[in-house]
Amino acid sequence: MEKRKERLKTQYEQRFGADAAYRNQVWGILCRDYFSRYVPRRSKILELGAGWGEFINNIDATERYAIDLNPATAYLLDPKVISIEQDCSQPWSFDDDNFVIIFTSNFLEHLPDKEQIERTIAEAHRCLKKGGLIICLGPNIRYVPGAYWDFWDHIVPLTDMSCTELLKLYHFTVDVCIPRFLPYSMSQRKKPNLMLVSLYLRLPMLWPFFGKQFLVIGRKVEKA
Repeated sequence: MEKRKERLKTQYEQRFGADAAYRNQVWGILCRDYFSRYVPRRSKILELGAGWGEFINNIDATERYAIDLNPATAYLLDPKVISIEQDCSQPWSFDDDNFVIIFTSNFLEHLPDKEQIERTIAEAHRCLKKGGLIICLGPNIRYVPGAYWDFWDHIVPLTDMSCTELLKLYHFTVDVCIPRFLPYSMSQRKKPNLMLVSLYLRLPMLWPFFGKQFLVIGRKVEKA
């Protein structure tokens, strides 16, 4: 486990270190101009696979939590964000019906297998309040079939439809399913002007041409 943690730390540094400031600015825009519509300011939110905290540091919420195995994560989070260093597929220490929002971006495909993804989603359902949302953003292998595997730690191929089916299996209704939302990656040294990022979010007619990541949002319902 310790070797896995150190490997995560090294991977993040190699992949994101040079672009950290830019990535944080982009996520500031994404949170302000798009994701804030789903996150009430007076809410309790958890991010799975928080990485360097670009989302959870920028989103406006009363209580913010972050889970990641990377030992560097805790040092990069806003001081008001509570960090939990653990494997998210193992039982969480939170009570049932705890969060209003659970968010995850470019994370589920990194888990070792589908069983661990399922355990993670089961914990998310347990810890969300009734009516709470799980927001899943990730690369859609349908639109990046070869490039998907350019990252050594991409393991499980996912699409908007497979993510939707998974959430339904674990008693979520799906409110939003966008197969092509954001462009693929910010880790390839492509740095669009920040004004263009904001403009892109306001022009969904562009998403089918440039989007290669899905956005799926599920709402917790009671088990049948």
